Amino acid sequence: MHKIWLIFDPRRTLVALFAFLFVLALLIHFILFSSPAYNIFSGA
Repeated sequence: MHKIWLIFDPRRTLVALFAFLFVLALLIHFILFSSPAYNIFSGA
């Protein structure tokens, strides 16, 4: 496992991973808010 970190820079890899997960979380939330069943802001 340690040989992977010799190929990839740990800081850039973790920043890229966190950025990807943040964008994925935003995408999931926007998809859920666009559906009427899970939209908590519509007041229904």
